[in-house]
Amino acid sequence: MAKILVVDDETDLEVLIKQKFRKQIRQNEYEFIFAINGKDALEKLLIEPNMDIVLSDINMPEMDGLTLLTKLAELNPLLKSVIVSAYGDMVNIRTAMNRGAYDFITKPIDFEDLTITMEKTLKHTRQIKDTLKAIKENNILRMYVDENVLNFMGSQEYESTIMANENIEATVMFIDVCGFTAISESTPPDVVVRMLNDYFDVMVKEIIAQEGHVDKFIGDAVMAVFKGEYHLDRAIDAALAIRQKIGNLPEAKDSMNYSPKVSIGIKSGEMVSGNIGSSSLKRLDYTVIGDTVNTAARLQDAAKENQILITADCYEKVKEAFQCKKIGDISMKNKAQALTVYEVLE
Repeated sequence: MAKILVVDDETDLEVLIKQKFRKQIRQNEYEFIFAINGKDALEKLLIEPNMDIVLSDINMPEMDGLTLLTKLAELNPLLKSVIVSAYGDMVNIRTAMNRGAYDFITKPIDFEDLTITMEKTLKHTRQIKDTLKAIKENNILRMYVDENVLNFMGSQEYESTIMANENIEATVMFIDVCGFTAISESTPPDVVVRMLNDYFDVMVKEIIAQEGHVDKFIGDAVMAVFKGEYHLDRAIDAALAIRQKIGNLPEAKDSMNYSPKVSIGIKSGEMVSGNIGSSSLKRLDYTVIGDTVNTAARLQDAAKENQILITADCYEKVKEAFQCKKIGDISMKNKAQALTVYEVLE
């Protein structure tokens, strides 16, 4: 059961939420706890410390939502918050994000959007908790595991096992922040890192929302992999969302009025999946390699600002679900024949 703290001085919202989510409440999927302001919310959290997410208004008496965000970061850095407010101007959105808000929804509430946002936030929270649990279990491992098991983990047999690979069907997506190299050459390092991390955070949220995973960060680019059912469709959905979210970010006025834009390449097909690296150094990355991956990277390189490029075979798979435009044939490195490329519009 997910525990959700709703912080709002409008008592009508409590009635509305209980009505809209009555099925989930009845089936013990959600448990809602309500507070009338930030101060009341902190008191509730002392009683119920195992809260999963917080939904909070901004304008409230005694303690507003933006102040609450600061207090939550001090109280529990892992607790994710979603701002639900009628104050949807960019100043409030940026302030909320800078204080740790995971997402922002405006009133009047679209409950379908709220449900999706809640599930996305809950999923992210569970992933963080699972990661922390795995780290703790790994640290405890050496205290309790039989020495023979630990010896096996350092043996050649174990190394050969983790070096095993397989062929999989998946979709690879490369996303590049356009023009960022020039910005990084003329901007203070701390500003460059902060800007890039902010852009990456937006991308990662959308990738996770479509059940993809970030394979690696390469300079100012991201490589993501999507597996399972409809992996190509989910990758394109993520790409469209990333393009929109990045495009809506404000200009970075402290860096030559830079407005971020992305170029994206997507390719679906067979690839090799496995732990690639040096077993002697114990440095391995579980990643994917092959022609499909290389082609996705080449497509991204060929894409212009705000372009999402796919190949003709990918277009045939998704043409009924997405609006695309034929770009034409382009030559690519290490390709004997030119590839027919399409741009995904929406």
